[in-house]
Amino acid sequence: MAVVTEEYRDRLFCFIFGSGDHKDWTLSLYNAVNGTSYTDPDLITITTLTQVLYMGMQDDVALLIMDELDLYEHQSSFNPNMPLRLMQYTSNIYETLVTLQKRNKYGSRLIPLPVPKLVTFYNGKTDKPEKMILNLSDAFPAEKRDESDIQVRVRMININPGNNQAMVNRCKPLEEYTWTVEEIRKNRGSMEIEMAIDKALDEMPDDYMIRPFLQANRVGVKKMLLTEYNETETMAMFKEEGREEGREEGREETLLENIRNLMDGLKLTARQAMDLLKVSQEEQQKLAGQL
Repeated sequence: MAVVTEEYRDRLFCFIFGSGDHKDWTLSLYNAVNGTSYTDPDLITITTLTQVLYMGMQDDVALLIMDELDLYEHQSSFNPNMPLRLMQYTSNIYETLVTLQKRNKYGSRLIPLPVPKLVTFYNGKTDKPEKMILNLSDAFPAEKRDESDIQVRVRMININPGNNQAMVNRCKPLEEYTWTVEEIRKNRGSMEIEMAIDKALDEMPDDYMIRPFLQANRVGVKKMLLTEYNETETMAMFKEEGREEGREEGREETLLENIRNLMDGLKLTARQAMDLLKVSQEEQQKLAGQL
C-alpha cells in the first residue's frame, strides 16, 4: 500500500484524504461521491501518486475498493486537461497492478482490471457549475470527435460553499476541509497569506475531526498551503503576463510544463521529452538546468 509522502509539496486535500492512517476519511469521501454506505475502511487500498507537474506540485488520491479504481484529484484552478492527465495516471496504476500480479499483457488470457472512476474536486475562484463532465474528446478536432476509439470522461464536482452541499455534508472531513479553504480566502482579503492560514487553523472549531490531525502536522500543513497558494498566484501572474505582453518567459514556462508532463506521464528522460517536442539543441541546453 502506497500512502501520501511527507514532502511539503503535497496538497492539503491529498494529505487529508490520501493518508493510510485515516482511511475512514477516504471511505467517507467515497461514500459521499457514490451514494454508498460502506463502513469497513479496510475495503480500501490507497495507491496515491505524487506527480511532479508545473511547480513540482500536483497530487491525486487513488484508491481501490471492490472492483473499482477511483482517482480523486483536487483543483484550485479550472483545468480542462484533466481527462488527459487522469488517463495517464490510470495507465500508470494499471501497469503497476499488472506487474504486481505478475500478469502477461501480451498473453492470450484477458487480464481483469478494476473499473476506473475519475473525479476532480473543484474549489477555484472562477465560477463553475455544480457538476460537469470533462471529456477527452473535447481536445480533438470537432469534425473528428465521433471517430475516436478512445474516450475518457472526468466528473468535476464543485465543492465551493453552496455547491453540492448535500454531498459535502455527507463527508465530515470534506465539509471541514472546505471550511478551512474558505476561511483562508476570507482572511486573505485583509492580511498576508501566512497570517490568513494561521488564523484559520487557530479558529478551527474544536469538534472538527481534522483539527487534531492538522494541528499535529501544523508546520507541514502551513507549508503545503503556502506552496499551493503561491503556486495559484504565480500561475495567474504568468497568464496575465502572457496575455498582456506575450513574453518569451510565458512560452518557456508552458514548454517546461509540457516537458515535465511527458517525463511523468510517459516516463521519458528530459532529453527524450524535448526531442519529442522538437525543442532545438540550443534551447535544450538552456532548459536542462530547470528540469
